[in-house]
Amino acid sequence: MESRERRLKQMLRHLPNSLTALRLLLAAPLGLMILRGDYASALTIGCLAGMTDALDGFLARRLNAQSRLGAALDPVADKILITVTFVCFAQIGLAPWYLAIVVFCRDIIIVIGAISYHKMIGPFEFSATRLSKGNMFVQISFCVLVLLAQVIEGVPPIILFSCMVAVLFFAVASGLDYALSWTIKALQVRKVRKP
Repeated sequence: MESRERRLKQMLRHLPNSLTALRLLLAAPLGLMILRGDYASALTIGCLAGMTDALDGFLARRLNAQSRLGAALDPVADKILITVTFVCFAQIGLAPWYLAIVVFCRDIIIVIGAISYHKMIGPFEFSATRLSKGNMFVQISFCVLVLLAQVIEGVPPIILFSCMVAVLFFAVASGLDYALSWTIKALQVRKVRKP
């Protein structure tokens, strides 16, 4: 009985990471459905991915199952889903290529910055800023709106355009925010280390 409970607890501890991995795996079918023009299926897959995103964090806290793997995998899954969606939108003309490039380049710059900081300064605690959370919210909202506009009629073009402008603004602002804050942090650490 006791080993059964222990096995159940172990299974539950892996549930948040399993949901994150599922979200990562949903990127391929999501992109495929967009490219095929099956927007209703793409919207369903996107909503499923959004539910796993909300659930994995909730369960990790609720089950006290936070892990370094989960903390690293969660933003990676988000970024891959978003990048695939924007690139597929651009490929079929639902969004301009420059938008997909800005979204992609922001993430690449952050990854390069994180690797450079780790190599030159040392380990760091990565945490999403308010601007970064706002960026993710706006990007997800834009993706949902674009798919929704293909499934139902009546989504005003001005809303899509406004959301696109917001995506550009938040991508640039949050990218600059990360670059600036990490540069300041690196300079402070180097100043402290100087004899």
